[in-house]
Amino acid sequence: MSSVLSERIEAIYRQVIARNPGEDEFHQAVKEVLESLGPVLVKYPEFSEQKIIERICEPERQIIFRVPWQDDHGEVHINRGFRVQFNSAIGPYKGGLRFHPSVYLGIIKFLGFEQLFKNALTGMPIGGGKGGSDFDPKGKTDGEVMRFCQSFMTELQRHLGEYVDVPAGDIGVGGREIGYLFGQYKRLTNRYESGVLTGKGIGWGGSLVRKEATGYGAVYFVREMLKARKNGLEGKTCVVSGAGNVAIYTMEKLQQLGAKVVACSDSQGIVIHERGIDLDLVKQLKEVERRRISDYAVRHKDARYIAGGNIWEIPCHVAMPSATQNELNGRDAKMLVRNGCIAVGEGANMPTTPEGVRVFLDANIAFGPGKAANAGGVATSALEMQQNASRDSWTFDYTEKKLDEIMTRIHADTHATAEEFGAPGNYVVGANIAGFIKVANAMVALGLI
Repeated sequence: MSSVLSERIEAIYRQVIARNPGEDEFHQAVKEVLESLGPVLVKYPEFSEQKIIERICEPERQIIFRVPWQDDHGEVHINRGFRVQFNSAIGPYKGGLRFHPSVYLGIIKFLGFEQLFKNALTGMPIGGGKGGSDFDPKGKTDGEVMRFCQSFMTELQRHLGEYVDVPAGDIGVGGREIGYLFGQYKRLTNRYESGVLTGKGIGWGGSLVRKEATGYGAVYFVREMLKARKNGLEGKTCVVSGAGNVAIYTMEKLQQLGAKVVACSDSQGIVIHERGIDLDLVKQLKEVERRRISDYAVRHKDARYIAGGNIWEIPCHVAMPSATQNELNGRDAKMLVRNGCIAVGEGANMPTTPEGVRVFLDANIAFGPGKAANAGGVATSALEMQQNASRDSWTFDYTEKKLDEIMTRIHADTHATAEEFGAPGNYVVGANIAGFIKVANAMVALGLI
């Protein structure tokens, strides 16, 4: 890359920081993409002429609103709601809602920026967006969660529509929350617009495989990375961070493909079970009883629980970070490499720090970045939208087959793009460039808007 081009990209990045002060996660996500784009601007000078990068880093719309609600004791609480509609060049905004105390504008913008390229990689006609609130559903009763969701949707509904913006779930937003949100949307609009929210219940417009899709898709992507290296998942030892939806169904698909998962975690600690994680028990604890993973070791005496432990210290062949952003740092990555790890698939959004990514790439580890590896969730959301539009409902096997085909295609596209732009085997470069080119071409075609 020429010094002039490098300086131009650096200037764009400085401008992003200046225009979005204090939003560290957003800065990190933008920098990772910009570092890949030098060869693209050489091949496609029209992207520079029309300032595509500058435009793509600026959301089309940023919405912040007040969410007042009342708890079971009559006390009034005030939370803040967000929706960042990042880019609609290839379709309506699409991306989840996150309810967690850590949510602020920078988190939502980082997630929306990642979502834009992830959605483009699926090959589906969906743009990028993200939303959420600093509300914490943990410890709240169903009634409190319902009242919060109704208040949140009362404001958000004016910005949604199946051809405008289609949210889904994310951390803190599962089937219960989606139900309350959809019910309030239906009540306010007097329309049964199934395609306005995805992740719905099977009995009222949802899609089979949607619950499993992010985890299954991440495993399919790792399978394809290993296949490209003449290897496979059969017999491999795996660790999966987290014990939520993504982690649970990552573990399920790993086990189905012949791998052995020996550890998982939650925000309090890690559980290690050398003979293999009992997934039925994890589902019971997390999906039914909503308990901590520490209870796993109470029920399985041969398992170990380590409060505050580091899951990346456990030797494995395959690591699947599936909890939250920046959970795997450079030190962790070096430890995984030393212990024989050969593949990493990001089930969460940006769970590996830039230092960790560099360690994996330098060690020639098969590394699947989130915007490619965890695209299965939003891909199946788009399949849910298809079913809603046609008033149809597909079987589990048919939908899973479609998911498998999409993830296999994403791998093929990112692998081929990395080779085309001089970085064979580097899925970070391949995913960033493949997603960017698709969105950029659409923006050029639509004119200066």
